[in-house]
Order: sequence, then structure tokens, then C-alpha cells
Amino acid sequence: MNTTAAQLLAPTSGRRRTTDRVMRAVLALGTVVALIPLVLVIYYLFSRGLKGMSSTFFTSDPTGNFLGDPGGVKSAILGTLEIVALASAIAIPVGIGVALYLVEFGKKTLFAHVVRYFIDVMTGVPSIVFGLFIYVTLVTSKIGGSFTGWKGSLALALLMLPVVTRSAEVVLDLVPESLREAALALGVPRWKVTLKIVLPTALPGLITGSLLAVARGMGETAPLLFTSATVMGTTYNLGERMNSLPVQIFNDISQPNDAIVNRAWASALTLVLIILTITLIARVAARRSRVA
Repeated sequence: MNTTAAQLLAPTSGRRRTTDRVMRAVLALGTVVALIPLVLVIYYLFSRGLKGMSSTFFTSDPTGNFLGDPGGVKSAILGTLEIVALASAIAIPVGIGVALYLVEFGKKTLFAHVVRYFIDVMTGVPSIVFGLFIYVTLVTSKIGGSFTGWKGSLALALLMLPVVTRSAEVVLDLVPESLREAALALGVPRWKVTLKIVLPTALPGLITGSLLAVARGMGETAPLLFTSATVMGTTYNLGERMNSLPVQIFNDISQPNDAIVNRAWASALTLVLIILTITLIARVAARRSRVA
């Protein structure tokens, strides 16, 4: 007698179907509730930010005038890109290097556990603490000048370092151990295995983690308030005071002038769009990593 698999299985009871529908509805409701604040924030940001944008918003510097045209945010955009670029050049190589040591060489040693512990501690440290640290050690002592762009980069690099390290460690752990063993069995030195096999294999994931750290550092305000301060004009010299979008927003939003407040909202929208672009790049890199 031929019996199908469906006939062998016991029919689903009405109670189980009801429970399934209720839980699906609860999950859907939770998703909607979580999305409502995000949608409202994005809507409000676009509705207010677009009002502050003009033909000269991206091409002119803040004028510092309370009355009349407040100017644009050219100096803030360029300053943000310069400061974050230097911070990335510091944090990404160091963070990946630390992750390589933990995964390939340190592994389960006591020193590696200590390093992981302090990396986890740094992950939870508020961003303002990094800014205060650079302020006390470098700004007040006027090493290389008072407030400078490169000191802001150092503060952001300290903020980005644990993010890069932890994400890189996770990605490097995903590299199959068989690849390492095959190369070592052929007599390839450990350092060459790391450079020629492990790093290329994990490269898409390393890029993703690095871009996520860049996105976080780009939106931080507190470290820059104590390190790079602010300036109206555009400067390409990281040894001088530099403007940045987070600090520009912080200074503008509390002004009793609608034009300046609108510029703050437009600056916030610009910053979100820059971070969104970086995040999209990270997602594309992550997708390629999964495909590979």
C-alpha cells in the first residue's frame, strides 16, 4: 500500500495553527514598532534638512554671520573627510595587525586573552573619554600646537580601533583551517601563509568591518570638541584647527536663528547620506564575501 509522507504525518492541530498565527502577528508588530522611530527620524531629517540646502551649501564656507547668509558647510565636509581619513590610516592597519596576532599567533595564550579583554573594554568606553584623553595629553601640553586636526584623528582612531580589531578577528576566524594546514604542509613559512593566503581570503570581510568603523567615527562629535575645535574657513592642513560636520551641527543647532538651525539640519542630512554611502559599500563587500 502506497502511503504518502503527508499521510504519515499527524495533522496540525487547530491550537498549533492559532499559536503560529499569533506569534507571527506579534513578530510583525514588533518589527513595525521598531521601524516607526527610524522612519520618523528619516522623514523629519529629510523634511528639515532639504530646507537648509541651497546652490552654495556645498561650495561655500560658514560666514559666521548671525544675520544674513550663514554660508555653507564646505569646510566641515572637507574637514570631516580629512580627519576620518587620517584616523582610518591609523586604526585600520593597527586593528587588523592586532587581530592577525590574536588569531594566527596569540590564539589561546594568556597575553592574547589580556589583549582581548582590553579591546572589549575599549569598545564600551564613551567617545568623550577618548577626546578628553587626547585633550589632556596633547592639547593642554601644546605638543604640535594646541587644537589641531591630527589630534582629532588620533581620538577617532582610538574609538575606531576596537571596532576594527573585533570585526577583523571574527572574519579571520572564519578562514578555513584547512587552507593554513595545506600551505604549512608544503613548507610555506607562517608569515607568508598569513600574508598570501589568510589576508586575501578574508579581505572582503576586513573591508566591511573597516568601513563600519569609519562610519562610526565619522558621526562622533565629543572627541572633536576637545581636539580639533572648529574654524570657519577651509583648510587642508591637519596641523591647524579644522571644522567638521558633527561639530558644525553641535554649534548651529542651538542658535536662535532659523537659517542657522536649518543649516544644522542640512548638515545632519549630509552626514547621514555620507555614512549611508559607506554603509552601502560595506553591505556590498559583505555580500561579495558571502558569495566567495
